[in-house]
Amino acid sequence: MTTYERRQSLLELLRAQPGLRVPEIAQTLEISEGTVRNDLNALEEEGYLTRVHGGAVLNDTAHLVSAVFSTRHQEHAREKNCIGAGAAKLVNDGDSILLDASSTACYLALNLKDRSRLRVVTNGIEVARLLAQNPSNTVILIGGVVNPDGSSVTGLLSEQIIAELHIQKAFVSCSGFSTERGLTEVHLEEAQLKRKAIESAKQVFALVDSSKMGLEDLTPFARPAQIAHLFTDASITDEWKLCLQSANIPFTICGE
Repeated sequence: MTTYERRQSLLELLRAQPGLRVPEIAQTLEISEGTVRNDLNALEEEGYLTRVHGGAVLNDTAHLVSAVFSTRHQEHAREKNCIGAGAAKLVNDGDSILLDASSTACYLALNLKDRSRLRVVTNGIEVARLLAQNPSNTVILIGGVVNPDGSSVTGLLSEQIIAELHIQKAFVSCSGFSTERGLTEVHLEEAQLKRKAIESAKQVFALVDSSKMGLEDLTPFARPAQIAHLFTDASITDEWKLCLQSANIPFTICGE
C-alpha cells in the first residue's frame, strides 16, 4: 500500500467511524501508531483534518453524511477489517462484483484500493463512494429509495436492475447467521434485494463476523448451500468451527 493509499484509507476510516483514537486506527489498519501520527500530521497540514487529543476530527463535510451510518456500524472494526482484507484476496482486476450496503462491505472496499477496472454493483452509498475514487472502476449505484439512515438504496427498482445483471462474485453480510436458516436480515427490503443479488451471481461469499454466529433475524435470504465461502474472524468458537464443517460450508478465519 502506498502512502497515498494508506492515508486515503485512514480518511475513510475516520469518515465511517468518527472519534477513533490513534491506537484503534493503528490496530484497524495494521500499521504502527507512529505511522498513524505522522499521517495525521501530514493530513492536518493539507487541510483534511484537525488534530485533537488522541486522534483527529475531519474538516470536510463528508463525515456529517457518514455520522448516521457510523453509529450503526462502529463495533467490531478490527474484525470487519480482517474479514474485508481476507475477502479482497478473491477479487482480481477486471472482476464484476456486487457488494451490499453493510459496514463489512465498506472494509472490503477499503481493501480493494490496489485493484483496477472493477465493475462494481452496490446498493451501499458509502461503498459506491469509496470504490468510485478509482477512475478505472465502473461503479453502479443501483436506483431506488434511499433508506432513512442514508447508507443504502432499496426497493423494486433496485431489484429489477440486479435481476438483469450477471455478477461474478457477490459479497454479502447479514445481521444473523445459523446453519439452519443461513444468512438472515432484520430489514425485509435488504433481504429481498440480497436474494435477487444471489440469483444473479455466479458465486456468493458471506462476510460474517463472529458476533453474528447463532443469531437469527427476521428474514432469511441465503441458504447455507448457496454460500460458496464464508469469511469470519479469529474470535469464532471451536463449536462454530465444527458447525460450519458439519454443514459443509467452506470458511476462512481471518486474522489468525
